[in-house]
Amino acid sequence: QVQLVESGGGLVQAGGSLRLSCAASGSIFSINTMGWYRQAPGKQRESVASITSGGSTNYADSVKDRFTISRDNAKNTVYLQMNSLKPEDTAVYYCNAEITVIAIPYDYWGQGTQVTVSS
Repeated sequence: QVQLVESGGGLVQAGGSLRLSCAASGSIFSINTMGWYRQAPGKQRESVASITSGGSTNYADSVKDRFTISRDNAKNTVYLQMNSLKPEDTAVYYCNAEITVIAIPYDYWGQGTQVTVSS
């Protein structure tokens, strides 16, 4: 059984910062790409940022130069540092990871953490 547990969401004023964390635990053989998605009310879930096991990163245009994704492979944890937050960043943020259990990769999701940015 594999779990992804997120933390770090909350309420912040526009221009502020938050740091999200997501820790994977369980019967993990290896973790491939990890990433963050978000879903605002009435909108589809969208990719925010991703990072490969080798450290290559990818960002949505809307968060480039404001958000930074990183990971600690020893702790099976991915982070999202969010700076210069805007009201339009308000959403539920979900952690995602492709995790190999024994010999088969599976896609796992966290439970989501609310980020609210007030104007």
